[in-house]
Amino acid sequence: MRLPAHRLLPATALTAASALLTGCFAGAESAADSEAGGKRVRVAMMQPPRSGLSPLSDDAFKLSRWSTAETLVKLDKEGDAQPALATKWQQSGRTWSFEIRDGVTFHDGTKLDAEAVVRSLTRAATASPKPRILDGVELTAKAEDGDTVTVTTGAEDPLVPQRLSSPQLSILAAKAYRGKTVDPVGAGTGPFELTKVNGTASASLDRYDAYWGGKAKAPGIDVKFVPDGTARAAALRSGEADIVEAIPVSQAAVLDQDLITEVPMPRTNTFYLNTEKGAFKDASLRAAAREAIDAESIVEGVYEGRADVAEGLLGPALPWAAELRTPVKHTKAGKPNGTTITIGTFTDRAELPEVAATLQQQLQKAGFKVKLDVREYANIESDALAGKFDAFVLSRATVLDSGDPAAYLYSDFASDGSFNISQLADSAVDAELKQAGETRTGEARRAAIIAAEAAVLAEDAAVPMLHERVIQGDAAGVTGAAHDPRERELVTVDTYVK
Repeated sequence: MRLPAHRLLPATALTAASALLTGCFAGAESAADSEAGGKRVRVAMMQPPRSGLSPLSDDAFKLSRWSTAETLVKLDKEGDAQPALATKWQQSGRTWSFEIRDGVTFHDGTKLDAEAVVRSLTRAATASPKPRILDGVELTAKAEDGDTVTVTTGAEDPLVPQRLSSPQLSILAAKAYRGKTVDPVGAGTGPFELTKVNGTASASLDRYDAYWGGKAKAPGIDVKFVPDGTARAAALRSGEADIVEAIPVSQAAVLDQDLITEVPMPRTNTFYLNTEKGAFKDASLRAAAREAIDAESIVEGVYEGRADVAEGLLGPALPWAAELRTPVKHTKAGKPNGTTITIGTFTDRAELPEVAATLQQQLQKAGFKVKLDVREYANIESDALAGKFDAFVLSRATVLDSGDPAAYLYSDFASDGSFNISQLADSAVDAELKQAGETRTGEARRAAIIAAEAAVLAEDAAVPMLHERVIQGDAAGVTGAAHDPRERELVTVDTYVK
């Protein structure tokens, strides 16, 4: 597809991308390719590791997307639990029994057994902070014999299998836990072995030929972390990368449309309001902010129509949510009268600074005075979680961990939630969240989840603005790359480059 000259990426962007990526990918297809009979997959990823690729952090999703670390359970497209490192399971009250798959080895050659599973789950359950999938959950694991593990929770939990699908509960070899931090290098069970990590710049993985699920089609993966969205897009155009994740909306139109895939995803761009202190401790000012926001103009202006205007926290990736949702009764809006607020956001997702700037204009028009604080995510997350902003713009996955939004709602809005940027502490909200978490899967649970969503929205603790679509770039020679709305898979055992 030939594009008009004025829409092509500038040469400076292409040059920048080449400089960023060539160092990582140069020579990556030499000896390994001749031996394996294929090309290594070159991947440009958006966010650098935040915690040294520890699976107990959000870095776990990188390990999952590279098919190097695996979990006991995986989820199908509907979010139902399916066998992975565990072949079957059954519940008895608060206890679940899992049968561990036979014939699995870690990348260091040691055998997967019940003790290895218990070691990994125990480390996660006792971590501080705990993986968010375990927010509000007391979990203990015990080896009943060599291939059976029992998992017991403090209260009966219908979502244990789904929880154990979270990449943050990956099962790693004993060598990963020798220090104070968890080191996944050479410690997974997947089709690719993580062999080298170069800080926040790059990572390398080689095919693990003894993989229990069959030999991967690609001989390895070379990853470069490229936070700059324009450089990532240019890397696809120039051929410096085979797979590029999270192409910015602003760059999608200037790329060959045959090379990009747009996938509606369970990710909501949300305006979190600090309910504990500052201007938005006043519920009427939170209501005023909500009424001032024009989400449709953000979708059209910033996302160029490649997003869906939000009616709630849960979007079209969960179609049942819209069917169950009823109007929410809000507090009456007050008058800002020049009240000064500071909005924080980050640069890693290219659209967010522009969203924040648009919000600044909309809120100033409504009578607020607005300051912006925009940094890289790694440098702003701790301040956001500590409540140092009046408001925060965040692109948030709503079913990332368990395939069920109850865990996300608890993490973000429960009094003791680990990602409570709104600093919300409301007994009525807590009660609805607890009810949702304890209800068995099915229609009743879905109704309870929507009731919890309504309780959060009634407090104006968060204003959902839009639901995003992920835009992924695959070069012409790429076959079998995953297009996963949950962002768990990317390069799989079936992915290769022609």
